[in-house]
Amino acid sequence: MPVSTMRSPERKECTIHVDGRFDFSLHQEFRGCYEQVSDPGVTYVVNLGRTEYLDSSALGMLLLLREHAGGDSARVRIVQCRPEVKNILTIANFHQLFSID
Repeated sequence: MPVSTMRSPERKECTIHVDGRFDFSLHQEFRGCYEQVSDPGVTYVVNLGRTEYLDSSALGMLLLLREHAGGDSARVRIVQCRPEVKNILTIANFHQLFSID
C-alpha cells in the first residue's frame, strides 16, 4: 500500500507515510488518511522518506491536508525528505507553510 497512516498511542499525532510516487493516483488514498482524523489539536506528520517523486498534484494534496488541519494554525510537519523531494518543496516555497525536517 503506497499510503499508510499510524496514530500515536495518545492520539495526538497522525503520521502519514507515502511510498514511491506521490502523484494524483494517490489522491483518494491520501485524503482518506487524514479525513478520518477529526480530533482537535492533532499534529500531522507526513513522512516522505520512501517517496521517490512528487508532482504538482501532490503539492496540492499537501495544501488540502494543511487546510483540513486548520490552515494557518495547522500543525503539519514534513519529515525525512530525500534531497530531490526537499528541493521540489523548497522551490514551491512550502518551507513557508510547513515545517520541513
